[in-house]
Amino acid sequence: MSKTDYDLVVVGAGPAGMAAATQACELGLHVLLLDEQPNPGGQIYRDVDHVPASRTDILGQDYLDGQRLTRRLPHANLEYARGASVWQVDLHGKVAYTVNGKGRRVAASRILLASGALERPMPIPGWTLPGVMTAGAAQILLKQSGLVSPNAVLAGSGPLLYLLAVQLVRAGTPPLAIVETQTWGDFMNSAPHLWGALQGWPYMAKGLSMLREIQAAKVPRFKGATALACRGEEGVASFHFEAHGKAHALQTTAVFLHHGVVPNIQASQSLRLTHHYDDVQQCFKPVVDEWGATSAERIYAAGDGAGIGGAAAAALSGQLAALKIAHDLERLDDAWLDQQAEPLKAQKRRELNARPFIDKAYPPYKGAMLPDDSTIVCRCEEVTAGDVRRYASLGCLGPNQTKAFGRVGMGPCQGRYCGLTASQILAQANGLSMQETGYYRIRPPLKPITMGELATVEPEQDELSPLEAS
Repeated sequence: MSKTDYDLVVVGAGPAGMAAATQACELGLHVLLLDEQPNPGGQIYRDVDHVPASRTDILGQDYLDGQRLTRRLPHANLEYARGASVWQVDLHGKVAYTVNGKGRRVAASRILLASGALERPMPIPGWTLPGVMTAGAAQILLKQSGLVSPNAVLAGSGPLLYLLAVQLVRAGTPPLAIVETQTWGDFMNSAPHLWGALQGWPYMAKGLSMLREIQAAKVPRFKGATALACRGEEGVASFHFEAHGKAHALQTTAVFLHHGVVPNIQASQSLRLTHHYDDVQQCFKPVVDEWGATSAERIYAAGDGAGIGGAAAAALSGQLAALKIAHDLERLDDAWLDQQAEPLKAQKRRELNARPFIDKAYPPYKGAMLPDDSTIVCRCEEVTAGDVRRYASLGCLGPNQTKAFGRVGMGPCQGRYCGLTASQILAQANGLSMQETGYYRIRPPLKPITMGELATVEPEQDELSPLEAS
C-alpha cells in the first residue's frame, strides 16, 4: 500500500458526503467515497435514483431534489465504494472498511466524516414492542419498498412527524392521529427566534403547507401530550397518553415515534475529537470551525454529523469542507478559496436561519429524556432507567462505567440508541452537567466485523498497526 492512496476519503454518501466528494473531484482531488448503502443519498435521499414514478408525488419534491446531488457523482477522480462498512478511522489518515466480506485499509491526506444523523432515542413504556418504530424507519419503508401502515399513530415532536403524516395522507393511508409533546410554552420560548425563522421563510411556508394538508385530511392532532405509552402483548395494540386534562387510548397496531435527530458521533468519538454538548439541540457534537475542520489536523466533519441543520445546509457544509481541503493540499490559493466560499457561506446562513426557532419550538419529550425506572433504555442488553439510576447510587459517574455495572451500550448498536439517555439519567442523578458526564468512549471496530473479514486486510508496511493507531 502506498503512503497515501487518496487525497480525500469521505465517509458517508448523504447530502454532505456527496456534495463534498463532487466538489473535491472537480478541484482535481483523488477521492474515495464510502457508504453502507447500495445506492447514494443517505437517509434523507435514500434510494432516490430508483424510486418508481408512482411514489414521487407521495414523497414530494424535496426528496427528489436529492437527484441533483446523485447525478453529479460520476467523475473520473472518484472511486465510490457501495455497501462499505467503515469500522475504523484513525488520526494518521487511515480508514479501514469491509465490502462484500473483504476488508481493506487505505490512507488519505484528509478524511471527511459525513456520517449524518440518528433519530434521538425515545424510550417510553412499550417502545420495544413489535409495531413500534421510529418515524425515520417508517420513511425508509416508504421510500425503499413502498410499504405503509394503515391507522398508525405518530407521536413525539418535530417537523418530520408532519412530513411523514403528509406522505401517509398522499399514500391513501392517513395516520390515526398525531400526538405532539411540544407545548404552547415551547412556542413562546421560541418567539425570540421568530425573526430568524421569517428570514428562513421557505421552511416556514413548507411547514404551514403541510399543516394545511394534514388538517384537510381531518387527521386529529393532540398537543402538549404527556404520559406516552405503548401497550400490547405480542405487539402494540394501543397507544396511551394524556392531553388537555384527559387520558386517551388509541387502538392501533403501528406507532411511529420521533422527537428530533442528533449527530451520529460514533466515528468522531472514536477519534477522541473535541466534542461539545449543545444545550439548545440537546446533543453532543464535534467542535468544528466554519470549514468543518475538527480538533485533529487531518479530520473534517460536515453535515448533520457536525450539528443538525438539514439536508440543504449539509450539502453546503460538504462543499465548504472540500474547498478548504483543496486549499490545505495546495490546489487553491487564498484568494480563490475566499471567492468560491463566500456565496456558499451566505447561502448556508440563510438555510440555518429557521433552525434556532425549530429547536426551541419542538424540544425533545422530557418523559423520554428521563424515563421512568421501569422503562428499558438499552434495548440490546434490556437495561432499564431504574438500573442506571441504581448504578449512579453505587458511584457510577459516567456512561463508560455503566458498561461495567450492567453492560449498558455494549450490545449490537454499540450505544447508538442508548448513549444520550444513559448520560442524561446519570447527569441528573449525580447533579452534573452533560458536558461533565460525557458520552461513551467509542473504540473500533465501529461496526461488527468477523475474524474472516479482518484476515483479508493486507498488513501495513509502516510503523502503525490498526489497533496501535486507535
